[in-house]
Amino acid sequence: MTISLFSGQGSQYPGMGRDIAETSSALMQILETGSEILGRDLKSICFDSPAEELSRTINAQPAIMATSLVCLNAALEKGYTFDGVAGHSLGEYAAMQASGMISLEDAFRLIKARAEAMDEAANAQKGAMAAVMKLEPEKIAEICDNAKEYAAAVNYNSPQQTVVAGTPEGIAEVSAVFAEMGARVVTLNVAGAFHSKLMQSAADKFYETAKTVTFKAPQFKYYSNVTGGELTDFSDMPSLLAQHIVSPVRFTSELAAMNQAGADKFYEFGPGKTLTGLVKKTLKGVNALNIENLKTLGEAFE
Repeated sequence: MTISLFSGQGSQYPGMGRDIAETSSALMQILETGSEILGRDLKSICFDSPAEELSRTINAQPAIMATSLVCLNAALEKGYTFDGVAGHSLGEYAAMQASGMISLEDAFRLIKARAEAMDEAANAQKGAMAAVMKLEPEKIAEICDNAKEYAAAVNYNSPQQTVVAGTPEGIAEVSAVFAEMGARVVTLNVAGAFHSKLMQSAADKFYETAKTVTFKAPQFKYYSNVTGGELTDFSDMPSLLAQHIVSPVRFTSELAAMNQAGADKFYEFGPGKTLTGLVKKTLKGVNALNIENLKTLGEAFE
């Protein structure tokens, strides 16, 4: 069983996807569709923006999604087939489009609304995030729950890595505790406390746009960050996606569910290979590779 995985925020880099996109007018059309809906030149954002500009939430989210879909469609042109999809955080939007749940146009409408709402919330309420290694996820969550300032475990990425989010004071408080316990703590260069309650205003605003979109049942197995498993109820996707903005990413549980269902091949589409690394750290006896440029595309489909 083959799973298509889609990159999350933070994986972006200048020039991403360019060499693949320029091989085909059909692939460039993905970026052109995004440009029309964003009202900005998405090709310029992906190909020409400096790292600092590209990392802004309003740029990174649509740019990463577009790059992921370009890479997927390039693979489809090579005969690639798959059985299920999953994304990490914003990667779920590429996963929804890849599964047939939403149109390309609606994928860009949703990601535009999401990025703008999250950017606004981050500017209104300062937040921070940090990755914690070498400490059990349950212990990390417990320390956050007992902190005086607000902090929460928000990304369960692998048995060896959990990301926490909260106020700057809260993240400083729990990071000191984690360090005392021998954990490795890396502060993340992000604009806000994503997937925490500090994003509630973004979830509320985004919901209004999500309600205007038509969602269909997917054509492939669809795995959800919110539930940590295969999603089978698609009756109220606007509420689920709004909840997704303020809920933990249960990626480790998703991988376990996929593996239990028979998944043994994982292809990550989009910039970087973060998810490929998480698969290799979490599951044994599976194949995982990333497709982000012509070199990796060629290696995958020689």
